[in-house]
Amino acid sequence: MDLLIENIRALVPLSASDEEIIKSLFRKKIVKKGEHVLEAGEVCKHIFFIEKGLVRYYLFNNGEEQTHYFGKEGEWGCDYQSFIPRVPTTVSIQAIEDTTLWKISYDDMQTFYQTVKHGERFGRLGIEQVFINITRQKDSLYTDKPQIRYEKFIQGFFDVAQRIPQYYIASYVGVKPQSLSRIRKRSSTQI
Repeated sequence: MDLLIENIRALVPLSASDEEIIKSLFRKKIVKKGEHVLEAGEVCKHIFFIEKGLVRYYLFNNGEEQTHYFGKEGEWGCDYQSFIPRVPTTVSIQAIEDTTLWKISYDDMQTFYQTVKHGERFGRLGIEQVFINITRQKDSLYTDKPQIRYEKFIQGFFDVAQRIPQYYIASYVGVKPQSLSRIRKRSSTQI
């Protein structure tokens, strides 16, 4: 839980009592490689913090999986389009290696906002970063060629790129695995 506390403290100051509240609200969960944190059709009931491991976010489009994000150590995860209005999701979140999470429910997150001194500020800063990341990624899908998307992937996930299977990277870039091989050969940025 130390990494979780440090991550929150990086954005807002925490008192000893704030730390105790946080420790009481988050629950540890181990997710084995291949298991899902969230599956399409479910309501996303938790925000989670990744202590160790990797997850991928994907959805189905015309019967094919399309990976649209990877979550790694020290990052927060959730499908906010499901979590906030409490409606079923179209997104699945799957562990691509054994993963240790700290999760908090919707109701406990509301308690966090109300009882941790700077809890609401933390929530605002976190969701602002999510908004920026999603907007950048959406813009890239509309404007960048696969070569550029691959290079942006390497920049964004350089520290974990070797841990992600190539077919997930191809799905993220929006190409078939064979095309990714050609892109990688042409790229000055290699994994």
